[in-house]
Amino acid sequence: MTLRYGIIGCGMMGQEHIRNIQLLPKASVRAIFEPDPGMRQRILDLLPEVRFESSIETLLAAADLDALVIASPNFMHAEQLLAVLAQTDLPVLVEKPLVTNATDIERIRHATERHRAPIWVAMEYRYMPPVAALLEQIRSGVHGTTRQFSLREHRFPFLAKVGDWNRFNKNTGGTLVEKCCHFFDLMRLQSQSEAIRVFASGGIDVNHLAERYDDQAPDILDNAFVIVDFANGQRAMLELCMFAEGSRFQEELCAVGELGKLEASVPGPGRFWNAELGPAPTPQLVFSPRQPTGPVTTPIAVDPTLLAAGDHNGSTYYQHLGFYQAITEGQSVDVSVADGLKAVVLGLAAQQSIATGLAVAISDDGWHFS
Repeated sequence: MTLRYGIIGCGMMGQEHIRNIQLLPKASVRAIFEPDPGMRQRILDLLPEVRFESSIETLLAAADLDALVIASPNFMHAEQLLAVLAQTDLPVLVEKPLVTNATDIERIRHATERHRAPIWVAMEYRYMPPVAALLEQIRSGVHGTTRQFSLREHRFPFLAKVGDWNRFNKNTGGTLVEKCCHFFDLMRLQSQSEAIRVFASGGIDVNHLAERYDDQAPDILDNAFVIVDFANGQRAMLELCMFAEGSRFQEELCAVGELGKLEASVPGPGRFWNAELGPAPTPQLVFSPRQPTGPVTTPIAVDPTLLAAGDHNGSTYYQHLGFYQAITEGQSVDVSVADGLKAVVLGLAAQQSIATGLAVAISDDGWHFS
């Protein structure tokens, strides 16, 4: 049996989903809702025979679909997911962030509880091979018990999107929601605990300063520090800089315990690497024990086919493989609605901390902030 997909929204990320669905053993994209003519033409280059639906309603009414992917702009995710839940019993993979404001959290939380099919929140960073290797080593305890966990992302500025929707907090939830819910998800995942406090500092210092859209200046952050305290005593930190695309590695993650230190390093998308410098760096995992001292470095090669299918170090394929197996084999969902919503809570709390200059308390087992 071939699993037949429908897709809502096929900009850059939607097209990455298409390329990775095409790599699955028995899967096809049957129908798409995408209102932008330019994006529709790009999709035809990937899928010459695909059917375009005129609305989300007609897509959801189609009888020849087995699963759905929501990859539309951030501010559309909540309402579109609610429409899917109201009109179908289909499995759905919905891009991050699941919501962009706190008022939608309870609506989505309660609506999804009644859906019988798998709902998978797209958190690609979990599945980057060097990050997955780091998480496995953290679980093994080779470094001891994690006391400090840090993530550094030094990368390129936000790319241009259709209608420039990603230039404004009202559409994205803010940079620390739009971009960084991935990292808050990783913090929660490795800690196996819930956050109790967030403190952040950030600004708009370099990117987009001269841009204007309908005479409105962008208000998205381009750099920040975020510190998160967890109930189990662990501390985590995010360092984000979006004007550092010259870096050798885009993401660098570090977990430190009483026995040693674990690090994972991930290069950015290959299409942004300066080819004059030679081949792009290979991802790596490093273990630095305290006794005997000295790092042990393990290269983590990624299948070139997977690298060519997207900008996320092969992770989108592994994510889709898990979603596919949840549908066809009844395997469990890795990234639940609760995971997706709680990552947004941390992002919104960090945005509030920057706005007020105060630490923000996280309560009710990670569901609320104040």
